Order: sequence, then structure tokens, then C-alpha cells
Amino acid sequence: MDSNALEKERGITIYAKNTSVIYRDTKINIVDTPGHADFGSEVERVLRSIDSVVLVVDAQEGPMPQTRFVLKKSLELGHKPLVVINKIDKPAAQPDIVKEQVFELFLDLGATDEQLEFTTIYAIAREGVAKEKIDDTSKDLSPLLDTILLRVEPASSEREKPLRFQPFNLGYDDFLGRLAIGRIYEGTIQSGKTFTLKKLDGSVEMGRVSKLFTFHGTERKEVEEAIAGDIAMVAGFSSIDIGETLCQSNDQEALSAITVDEPTISLRFLVNDSPFAGREGKFVTNQQIRERLKKELEVNVGLKIDFTSSEYAMVYGRGELHIAVLLENMRREGYEMQVSQPHVIIKQEEGRKVEPFEEVTIDVPTLVSGSVIERLGKRKGIMVDMQTHGDQTRMIFEIPTRGLLGYRGQFIVDTKGEGILCSRVIGFRDYVGVIAKRDVGSMVSGLTGKALGYSLANLQERGVLYVGASTDVYEGQVIGNTSKGEDMTVNPIKGKQLTNMRASGTDDAIILTPPWELSIERGLEIMSDDEYLEVTPKSVRLRKQQLTENDRVKAKRKQK
Repeated sequence: MDSNALEKERGITIYAKNTSVIYRDTKINIVDTPGHADFGSEVERVLRSIDSVVLVVDAQEGPMPQTRFVLKKSLELGHKPLVVINKIDKPAAQPDIVKEQVFELFLDLGATDEQLEFTTIYAIAREGVAKEKIDDTSKDLSPLLDTILLRVEPASSEREKPLRFQPFNLGYDDFLGRLAIGRIYEGTIQSGKTFTLKKLDGSVEMGRVSKLFTFHGTERKEVEEAIAGDIAMVAGFSSIDIGETLCQSNDQEALSAITVDEPTISLRFLVNDSPFAGREGKFVTNQQIRERLKKELEVNVGLKIDFTSSEYAMVYGRGELHIAVLLENMRREGYEMQVSQPHVIIKQEEGRKVEPFEEVTIDVPTLVSGSVIERLGKRKGIMVDMQTHGDQTRMIFEIPTRGLLGYRGQFIVDTKGEGILCSRVIGFRDYVGVIAKRDVGSMVSGLTGKALGYSLANLQERGVLYVGASTDVYEGQVIGNTSKGEDMTVNPIKGKQLTNMRASGTDDAIILTPPWELSIERGLEIMSDDEYLEVTPKSVRLRKQQLTENDRVKAKRKQK
């Protein structure tokens, strides 16, 4: 079901999607939701419109932070989950222990006695096999589908009542306009009929259903009528929003609104004004960027945008990954822009300064656990649990979101790529003060031109380079970092002085270390407060806000 190009590349679910299966003459509607907390808004709105959840847990890794995040939301709504322990064919699989861990997780999250009596199915999804018991023989997923029919109450088919329909997702069609995907709780909806839309602000609008679709497999199928219990896609209401109610008449009571968690980070989206601006992008103006962001607001509920300033748009998101996916989608569509350093949203509650905290679960080889503990300790992280299994250690930290920003890249280096880091927001807590994170400075190009291998060979001894030989650079572009921790203006386009004389030992081959290429996520992590991340369809560059060294010196004096 992960059909989006970014989902296929990253191997994660980003957008909620729905499908349907006809099994034993029964239509089963299935909605796939992301597990990552950054896309929690996708989860929260979907859970309200379903009758049960299937919780899939890895038979080796056990419950992860995203498992806790999704499960907590569903238990609060009173759902009775079915647990599927997947990948039981892994060499290190421990399904019995994982089942016990899931039970403990249910207890921790305050599950009722009824919810604690969950049904467990064992599966090897890659082979399309499900079993009620580990030792059972099975050829397909029938045991899982049979359990769903047995354990999940059929949707109410109160088709005689007046219509009440609530969208949990939005789509867009160039010909039909905005599309509302939602569940019909009561009544029947017909194409061509007029209905009343009850908005979240209390206002009421009338509109006509121009097209109506239901889902068959992953395909949408146009129908004339859809009934209570089904999931439908409705066209014809240009201003319909998630959580609003489509009714038969004005005197009906609206369904309770769908609420999502607040954003945790903010950053500015600006027009790209670097010397290389406009080289690669099709959409580069302030108006074009704003129009694209307004379009994103129609389908991305976890995002908030303030368009008050004429110079930039202030974007509020759920995390670095949430923002990075938006930037990646925009650059692939031909947009060019620059963004400021992400900042955590700090609020005032009852006279206290509070900031978002996250629970971080880390699995690392035991040999490198010490360096991880040291790094997170400096970032105000507090360890709340630590368990060792063989040569692997699992640690759980509670850390301010500020402390976690910019750490993932360092984590990969510290664990040599063998560590797994997952996090989830656990709410706002008291502000913990200054967090000293950045221990490197920026290596800034002082000239515009083509970076040469001769110059880069000398510069790589000072730190880590972000560009390779023959790369075009401009004055003010950050081409690497310095290990001493202070910003340094350098000349990356300096060539070797050529003479007629040759001497032994001076013409050795230049050996360059491969550059640390910038991705959007990496750029958001490592940039400092006086820098912008320039994002174009083909390039990601880091630059100083003030391009010349004189301007940077003046800006520093003003700050003092």
C-alpha cells in the first residue's frame, strides 16, 4: 500500500491509505497508518473512524516507541486490538517473550480487562502466512481474516437514519477539486443529492455531491450510492475539512471533532536568494511557495503555517522528518527555497516555561553504549531504563526535543551505523535551560568558483568537507565543518602554482576523503542559527545568512 515514491525509498509509511478486501462475502475496510510519531496526525484522525486495530509487532525487536504511540491512541478510544506477531521466521525471533512484552505494554498504557484479553496471531507476512498457534500449518492469511470476522463487530448499517458522514482524510483532483475520504456513520449518501456541511467553527454550508466513490482493493470505484458502515470518497464540497460533519439536514447534531497533537518545532520558509538561485527550480517566487504551502495545508493536518510576514512563511511541524518530507516533495515538484534552522516551540503554562520532551529508545552494540550515554547526557537526556541481551543493549531516555535535534547524524557515526534510534513525543515539561550541542564550526567559502582538489586536500585536514572536487561553490556557502569549533573563511578554489621546475616529492597524487554529502535531514540537523539550508530540485546546500565576511562581522556586533 506504500505507493508514494518517498515511502518506497525510505521503507516507511508516511500517508494513511485505505483499501478493502471481500472475504467470505463480507467487505473488510482496511486503513494503513504510519507508525512514526512525526506523522501522528495521520494516525489520530484515522483511529476515530474505525472499529478495531491490528497491532503488528516484530518477533525479534518487540514493541518499539511507535508501537506505544499508536497503541496508546487506540486504547484511549476504546478499541480492542488484535495483535499480530510478525517475522516469526527470523533466526533471533522470540515470539513468546514478545507476546509477554506486548501484554506489559497494554498494562502500562492502562488497558481495560477487556482490552487485555487480546487475540494473538503469528505471521510471516513476506510469505503471506498467518497462524493461530506457532506450530500450526498454514498456507495463507485465512486465520487472520477469520479472526477479524469473529472478533470485530460489524459496522452499524443504520441506513434508515439521516446521513452523518465524517472525513478523516483529504485528496485533490484537478477536475473534481477537493475530495473528502471518510466513514458513513449513519444513513445513505447518493451522488447528485444536496447535503448540509457542518463546519468546525459552527457555520453551515449547503452543497451537492458531484461524484461518489468507494474502494475496491486499492482502486476507487464510482458508485451512485454508499451506505452506513462503508468508507467513501465524496467530491463537490470545496471547503470541507477533516473532522467536519456532512448531514442530511441542519437540525442534526454534528459528530465530535477530530483533534490532533500540537506541532513541536518551527522554522521559516524563504525565497532562495543565493548566487545560484533560479538555476534549477521552476517555482522560485514567494507567491508560488506560499500557494504550494496553502495546498499542503489542505491535506497535511499536523502542519500549521503563519503567513503574516511578507518576507517568509513560518511553518510549524511535528518533527524534523515531518518537515524533511514536505521539503523533499516540494523539491521534486520543481520548487526552490531556503529554510532557517528548526527551533523547538517553547510555551508558557501557568507562569512556567515549558518545552516538548521525547522518549527515545535506542538499540546499540554494548561496546558503544558508553559513548551514546555520554552524548545524550550532555544534551540533558535522562536514562530511565537499560537492558542487555547478549551483545546488544536497549536504553530508554527522556530528553528535551531541543537536545535530540541534530543528534541522529552523530548517532550513526558513534554506533558505526549499527544502532537503531526511535522516539516519540511525551508532552511538555519544564524548560531545562541551555543545551550545548554544537562542538564544530563552519568552513565557509570566501570566493565564488569551482572547488579544486588541490585546495580541498589541504582543507580536509581542518574538518569534514561537504563538497567534492569540481563542485561549483559561492561566497558564503558552508563547504564543511571545522573540528576546532570556530567558523573559518577559506579559499576552496585555489589551484597549485605551476612552474617550469619539477622536484621530487612535490607532485604526489592528491588523495581526497569522500565528502559528507548533505541531505535535507542532515542539513536540518547540522545547521547553526546564522545559516540557511538551500533546497533546490537537484542540490542541497548550506549557506550563511550573511554571505560576505564583513556582513557577518557586522551582524555579530549588532547581536552583542
